[in-house]
Amino acid sequence: MSFFSGAPFFGVVFIIAILALLLGYTERPLKWLNVVTSILVVGFVLVEKPRQLFFFLMFYIIELVLVKGYLKIRTEKGRQVATYRIAVFLSIVPLILCKAGEIVCLYQIKWFQFVGISYLTFRCVQMIVESYDGVIKEIKVLDFTVFLMFFPTFSCGPIDRSRRFVEDFHKVYKRQEYLELFGTGLEKIFLGLVYKNVIATIFFQIMEELPKATIMEKFIHVYSYGFYMFFDFAGYSLMAIGVAYMLGIKVPENFKKPFLSVDMKDFWARWHISLSEWFRDFIFSRFIMLSMKKKWFPTRLFGASVGFIINMFVMGLWHGPSVHYILYGLYHGVLLALTEIYQKKSKFYKRNKKKKVYRFVSWFITFQLVMFGFLIFSGQLIAY
Repeated sequence: MSFFSGAPFFGVVFIIAILALLLGYTERPLKWLNVVTSILVVGFVLVEKPRQLFFFLMFYIIELVLVKGYLKIRTEKGRQVATYRIAVFLSIVPLILCKAGEIVCLYQIKWFQFVGISYLTFRCVQMIVESYDGVIKEIKVLDFTVFLMFFPTFSCGPIDRSRRFVEDFHKVYKRQEYLELFGTGLEKIFLGLVYKNVIATIFFQIMEELPKATIMEKFIHVYSYGFYMFFDFAGYSLMAIGVAYMLGIKVPENFKKPFLSVDMKDFWARWHISLSEWFRDFIFSRFIMLSMKKKWFPTRLFGASVGFIINMFVMGLWHGPSVHYILYGLYHGVLLALTEIYQKKSKFYKRNKKKKVYRFVSWFITFQLVMFGFLIFSGQLIAY
């Protein structure tokens, strides 16, 4: 069984949805249904690959000890920067080993390579960082377990925040509120199915069947890949959000019409929103604050430009250690830095940014840059 694929998974989701509807209609808690179903569904998916199940259990134990242990140290001894950095580093070690295993098989074992590890690592790091900030005061084992294993978002997000998730997890909805949430969830699931299984499939078939002999055919192939990327992932995200809604968890949106973006900053405010916001909050913003405190750069604009490049480089590396992922990250980092400089320094931009003609031209250029970025991401740039 695989997440959001095949009759067995959707058959299980149908049964879970019926149980959730009965509980929600009678105004009863959904929390225990979330606990049981998440453990069972994740277990059924991973049990088919025992090595993945073993590494996930190792990951769960390591992260639970780190998250709970660091919070205890933070509570008793206050903000100790060295301890905090060690905790964050140890939290991402399994992900580092996983990504390293994609390059070289360490001791003939692909360490910690199980579905969803990248997204689960973000959840754990977020809890450690917010514990350091003093925002999180308590982490219960049950809350941690369900937040980590919540099956609709287990493999590919969207990336939720623990405090927001836990609030929904413990909430008991009134009948009308829940029915509206359930109905919205059904709409999202249906739209996600159309996105992923119809529209994305059409673009995938174009990519597979169309030759790349002429310039025009190559252009069609590149744009088809970009649209396939969007409809496939946006469809998956919509289904995940829809199922989560039916279980009473208002998982954040992941896409907001990204191909209407008028600049690269606008694009990353619309594309894979939960990921870009995570990087903004936990890498970019903290780098900027630290650089200002340490006075690393002569101007704030210079620091922001460097921050964009570092931020997107890490994002590219997070996708994988392959050269094309790293280039993809650097490409977007440079574009974001140039956009920031242009918007802050250009009088032409300030005079024209609200004009329709300027916005149209800006959209057109942004669209081409985004599509070229997808070509880099695909790893097929040299083939063209």
